[in-house]
Amino acid sequence: MTLSPCPMCSRWESDADLRIAELEHSYVILNRDQFFPGYTLLFSKTHVTELFHLDRRVRGELMEEISRVAEALFATFRPDKINYELLGNMVPHMHWHLVPRFASEPLWPRPIWAEPHDDVLLAPEGYHRTIERIREALA
Repeated sequence: MTLSPCPMCSRWESDADLRIAELEHSYVILNRDQFFPGYTLLFSKTHVTELFHLDRRVRGELMEEISRVAEALFATFRPDKINYELLGNMVPHMHWHLVPRFASEPLWPRPIWAEPHDDVLLAPEGYHRTIERIREALA
């Protein structure tokens, strides 16, 4: 039986237009669907599925990268809360959904997957502006 290639392992290349930053242990990209403004994905450079697969030092440094990106999202969007989702059931490659959340949004305070929604796609310049704002906050 041949396993299908991991979509997260190739995501840095396949979604090059959404790249925010390459960090020491992870890649950070803007999610194409911006129904939740600032919705960002952070995924490990190495193909692992669980936090305990990483040695303690790398795990700690990766958690610092996650915190750094969340802080940049908070500075950029000023949400009421940042959601951190680490699931991996559908894509078994360690990745976080970092989602700025606002009390004014229709799904607040429920999880982002509480009900379906139409994707909000931006024009290329909209993605570019959002990515640049996040990069500035990361600097």
